[in-house]
Amino acid sequence: MKKKVLAALLTTAMVATTLVGCGSETAETPAAETTEEAAPAEEEAPAEDAAAEETTEAATEDAAADPVANLIAATTDTVVLTVWASEEDQELTTTLIENFKAAYPDVTFEITLGAESESTAKDTILTDVEAAADVFAFADDQINDLVKAGALQPVSATYTYDVAAANVAGSVEAATVDGTLYAYPMTADNGYFMFYDASVFTEDDVKTLDGMLAAAEAAGKKVAMDISNGWYIYSFFQGGGYELTLNEDGSNTCTWNAEGATDVAQAIMDACATGTLVDMSDEEMATAIAEGTVAAAVNGTWRAETAQDAWGENYAATKLPTFNVAGTECQMSSYSGYKLVGVNPYSQNVGWAMLLAEYLTNEESQAARFEARGLGPANTAAAASDAVQANPAIAALAEQAAYATPQRVGGNFWTPAETLGQILASGNPDGTDLQTVLDTTVEGITAPIE
Repeated sequence: MKKKVLAALLTTAMVATTLVGCGSETAETPAAETTEEAAPAEEEAPAEDAAAEETTEAATEDAAADPVANLIAATTDTVVLTVWASEEDQELTTTLIENFKAAYPDVTFEITLGAESESTAKDTILTDVEAAADVFAFADDQINDLVKAGALQPVSATYTYDVAAANVAGSVEAATVDGTLYAYPMTADNGYFMFYDASVFTEDDVKTLDGMLAAAEAAGKKVAMDISNGWYIYSFFQGGGYELTLNEDGSNTCTWNAEGATDVAQAIMDACATGTLVDMSDEEMATAIAEGTVAAAVNGTWRAETAQDAWGENYAATKLPTFNVAGTECQMSSYSGYKLVGVNPYSQNVGWAMLLAEYLTNEESQAARFEARGLGPANTAAAASDAVQANPAIAALAEQAAYATPQRVGGNFWTPAETLGQILASGNPDGTDLQTVLDTTVEGITAPIE
């Protein structure tokens, strides 16, 4: 695709709209003014010139004030766009795209929808930015790499609403790099917390991991968590007081091997050794919940419907529990995160891509996404609705937010963290000294960026 400069497109659009406006308004306004003034014949020409000038200025101001009209006026060919949304978001996105097309009946669209997970969007896009979708959804932790690769069009125009003002501050911050807004907040719920079956656990049980494991064992059920995943195992080490931060060069600083960190590792091993805390991927967890073997799970809002269908009126959610570290109860932490929509700067129709991104993330679309999939809105008005406020998963996410941190880590984090999770969840089968295990993990996490 050929890269277009948005400013040039908008300037062309403004000129086109101005010419159309002048043609329609100058035919009426001067005549009305001439009739009222009844000026002498020799003064009519100057009066008409003044009126025409005023009308032209008004038309120019109207055009400048309506960027959507500018965009429409500058469009002469079919608007061809490709959109990528997650597999779970296909049905809703199809509906939203059709609604978007219906909102602009004078424009011919050819919009193709493809499936791409928000979690893998960056990897797919960076293989060939120019061939990637015009509009795509992605997890906010990918934004730095996308910006560095020139794969995100800055949100440099406001068409129907002010994106920064309409969404919660955290989501806007997550969509911003070096002071420039690069994406459109879509959800404010890309974090995790605890789902549970209230027929198995009491409100006191879910306060501690030990309490949950005891109750689950008594009921012949399991508690599931994707421990072999850096996104989740982070909750134990951060909760135990050990840091992981992103450096400016993309490398990481990590203290997971500092003094006392082996106690956190041992706590994970002890919990898994009960056989009641099980290491499960998201897909495995969904199946186990539906089958009735798992009665509680650490997961996100995208699994709310799965849990609600399985547990019915007993479906409940809360913050993550505390866990025992060498005799001290520590609150499990978590990552907070957002799902964003980006626009490819290489789009042949970058203006329309931006308008579509706005539409897919506006108040009505975010409310529809909540209704359809239970995903928490980033839009402040949508998030304030009674329906959103009464949702157990969203309420649990809000409760967990006090113990959550933004996900900002370099790429060298994920593989060593995954390996660490596998070792600890399986009980350290090689018998390697835990300090050595953590030292090796941190060495990999903090490796220089090549």
